[in-house]
Amino acid sequence: MKIVVAGTRGIPNVMGGVETHCEELFPRLARRGFDVIVIRRKSYVCDGLKEWNGVRLVDIESPKKKSFEAIVHTFRAINEAKRLGADILHLHAIGPALLVPYAKMLGMKVVFTHHGPDYDRDKWGFAAKTMLKLGERMGCLFADEVIVISDVIRKLIKQKYGRTQHVHLIYNGVSQPEVCDFPEYFRELGIEKGKYILGMCRFVPEKNLHHLIEAFLKVKKEMDTDIRLVLAGDTDFEDDYSRKLKGMARRSGVVLTGFIKGRKLHSLLANCRGFCLPSSHEGLPIALLEAMSYGVKVVVSDIPANLEVNLNKEDYFPVGDVNVLAGKLKAVMEHPLEHINYDMRKYDWEKIADQVAGIYQAGGK
Repeated sequence: MKIVVAGTRGIPNVMGGVETHCEELFPRLARRGFDVIVIRRKSYVCDGLKEWNGVRLVDIESPKKKSFEAIVHTFRAINEAKRLGADILHLHAIGPALLVPYAKMLGMKVVFTHHGPDYDRDKWGFAAKTMLKLGERMGCLFADEVIVISDVIRKLIKQKYGRTQHVHLIYNGVSQPEVCDFPEYFRELGIEKGKYILGMCRFVPEKNLHHLIEAFLKVKKEMDTDIRLVLAGDTDFEDDYSRKLKGMARRSGVVLTGFIKGRKLHSLLANCRGFCLPSSHEGLPIALLEAMSYGVKVVVSDIPANLEVNLNKEDYFPVGDVNVLAGKLKAVMEHPLEHINYDMRKYDWEKIADQVAGIYQAGGK
């Protein structure tokens, strides 16, 4: 069965939650015997790859402009999927889902994964939010099968569109942790094992990293400590927010790593004092699941997507409340370093791949 995937910027080693999701999922589906083709946005990849871990890769041009990029690329990707003779087109995210009716007009079977209501993101203006809401509607009403990554999204679809049939709750997953040390990298960053708080995400407004910096500085004023704040990540589109955030971080002595993967990221996760995700919007954050898989003490905002992970009450703080967040960070910094055994069974990528394979096999007939 031929599966053509669109809606992601690309794999491998492309920043973003959808991209990480696809990077983990589709090689596993290829190993299960599916002919998987991921259509990538050419401006995000420069590796020259035509195949990776059993997944075929097709690169298509798209304008690198956040207002038009996804929709233009998706239109071209759907046409390419039709030319390739896809048995199933698998679209990711509500922006690309705007063109689900077009794919159906071409006679294609469509699976749509809803990764979260992106119209809640602070970066979008009125027109973009309107189009994203329309994309959600088109995907939820016209896709043959809808996958949601959290129960919050499943309930949203039921409430807004009355759809309960062919809607599948399949969580985001996390790989087995790769616990390692990287002393050379730590010396380069100027940090020590167990003596830093880690934030890990894209530098966009809804991640609220500015709140994390503000809260951390409050704690530093109260405590005599050599614990530092490390922010791993970057932005796709440099804008006023990302420039101000980086400037704020540098003035405050925050360590900026840029976008990292592999051993660098694994070593940061394995050796941090704690992890913080202060977002105002998430689908089901893979970054949080990764931190949990390493047994890290986490502090996260009390938005529905984070609450669904069902952490202890003290691990949450009211979104946007810098003073409470500062208190939570202080408690983590004062507490002895510990390893926490979270229950990660429902976030197993192998189980997730089996669930998606079942949807393909049922829907492709």
